[in-house]
Formats: sequence, structure tokens, C-alpha cells
Amino acid sequence: MNIKPVAKYLVLKTIEPEVKTKSGLYLPETAKEDKTPNMAEIVAVGTSKKIAERGLKKGDWVIYSKYAGTEVDLDGTKYMLVAVNDILAKIEK
Repeated sequence: MNIKPVAKYLVLKTIEPEVKTKSGLYLPETAKEDKTPNMAEIVAVGTSKKIAERGLKKGDWVIYSKYAGTEVDLDGTKYMLVAVNDILAKIEK
């Protein structure tokens, strides 16, 4: 099953937060939530010109607003449907 966003929306595949710190300590669920940046990979883009103007394309890594979008679980994978205006930054590799 595929998701094809419309207009100004993007489909993002979220990154699961690290369960263990660099020093080897395991984090409880409550600790992970506050410290996790909202980073994701773009897996599909809509047809809006705003997306192309911002230089966003499939495969890019982005940071999006904390309360943005709608979470969707498709075939056991979590995705976010987010408007292009909720993208805060593009991560350069």
C-alpha cells in the first residue's frame, strides 16, 4: 500500500528515538519524549510549487514542528502527513 500526498503535504518516515545513551544507560519512555527532535525522512511529496521552491524532495531529512501533522500507521510503519509550512529545517549530509 502506498501513500500519495496531495497539494502542500509531505509524507515523512519518523526516526525512532535512541533507547540507550552513549554511556550505555537505557532511557524510560518518559525521558525519550522530551529530548527527541522531530526528525524524519521524506518518503513522498505533494504537487504544490511551495515544496519545490523550498528545495524539498524524496529522500531528504528534515526537522518538523513538534505538534505538526497527522500520524498514520501503515503496514506496521509509522508515517507523518505534514504540511510544507511545518518543515523547520532541511538536514544537509
